[in-house]
Amino acid sequence: MKINGLRIASALCPLLAAFSATAADIDGNWARGDGNAKVVIAACGDKICATNTWIKPGTPKEKAGDRLIMDIRPGDGGRYSGTAFDPQRDKSYKITVTITGNSMVTKGCIVAGLLCKGVNWTRID
Repeated sequence: MKINGLRIASALCPLLAAFSATAADIDGNWARGDGNAKVVIAACGDKICATNTWIKPGTPKEKAGDRLIMDIRPGDGGRYSGTAFDPQRDKSYKITVTITGNSMVTKGCIVAGLLCKGVNWTRID
């Protein structure tokens, strides 16, 4: 179904307003639960990026500066969902992010949602 530009803009305004009102919940510095990585999450263009700021020495296949580009939208109860792209591995994922206070759980899935991995995070200063 085609929608003209005015209708698209009208439809997106409430969504963008809601996103900007809750996006601060995800923005910030986070430490991975296993202690092997720290990231900063912030807007990057019209998407959200999680960029590695520190990687525990000896952690394979990861380095500071690597990033995950997320195209996610907020939902109810601190939950975001959408897709993510990992340019270092050239892989795309379905992703959900759930934030409760200073805790975050990310869950990425590939292969039509059959292979999923969850990671716990803690907000840091």
